[in-house]
Amino acid sequence: MKSRFQGLRTLAAGLAVAATGAFWAAGAFAEDRVGQPTPGAIDLQPGVTPLREDAIFFHNAILLPIITAITLLVLGLLVWVIVRYNKRANPVPARWSHNTPIEVAWTLVPVLILVFIAIFSFKLLYAYHDMPKPDLTVKATGYQWYWGYEYPDQNISEFVSNVLPEDQAKAKGVPFRLAATEPLVVPVNKTVRVLVTGADVIHAFAVPSFGVITDAVPGRVNETWFKADRVGTFYGNCRELCGVDHAFMPIEVRVVTQAEFDQWVASKGGGKPAATPTALDAAATAAGATNTEAAPAAADAAQPAAAAAPAAQPAATQPAPTAPAAK
Repeated sequence: MKSRFQGLRTLAAGLAVAATGAFWAAGAFAEDRVGQPTPGAIDLQPGVTPLREDAIFFHNAILLPIITAITLLVLGLLVWVIVRYNKRANPVPARWSHNTPIEVAWTLVPVLILVFIAIFSFKLLYAYHDMPKPDLTVKATGYQWYWGYEYPDQNISEFVSNVLPEDQAKAKGVPFRLAATEPLVVPVNKTVRVLVTGADVIHAFAVPSFGVITDAVPGRVNETWFKADRVGTFYGNCRELCGVDHAFMPIEVRVVTQAEFDQWVASKGGGKPAATPTALDAAATAAGATNTEAAPAAADAAQPAAAAAPAAQPAATQPAPTAPAAK
């Protein structure tokens, strides 16, 4: 009986190892494409931003080994219980009802595992919200069923991005339902802040290679960011079921050099907006205010002088009285 049990346990372990090896080997035959899905691949899309690289490390180096170990442990326990404690191998059932050490172990060990995962999870979550000073701001608005992009820093009004028709996608050799008529163009190695909102229903702005996904909620502006480290074209799509044409809301992001980005801005009729400091900014500068709490106080202090200036202006602009003509 003991030898038979050991043989079954060895067989189960061998099958588990073989299945795991076959699972990972299948993904090795498919060379990953950067910026778009890879047919036959089972792993995550390669990342081109620091956030995406951190997320891939968290998944592959932290979560996957833990999940694999837990799965194999549970599988081994199931096989052991089925073989060792079936009616034939164990005709006389045990009389005990609980085991204190085991109950403490299966409570404490999962808690420790979750705490270990939380350390890396919270660190990654903080990185997603710790946006550096942005070099560029883009507003992305989700519509049924297309995207609108606006560049306030470059004075580019909103333009529409639709799905590229299938015949045009085939002619250009780009993936259908991922390529768009108007891509989102950004410079390489620049921090891009994306303000995301919706115009009708809830959408979601997602680009897997950047590791970003943010809900586009009507009446609310959400914020995300990315910093692509290479030039190229990267695809995403709406990730919130938003209606019958949800599958026709692609996101195409084209990362270019700074010179190419400047040329694209000029082709759109954009440019750097003129610097027009407001009265609040001028008052804050005059008073030496360096934060948002001191600026309103400086503006309030400057208001009496600003109000008195218009009153004195008419007297200064009135023509001087002329002497009467000599008779």
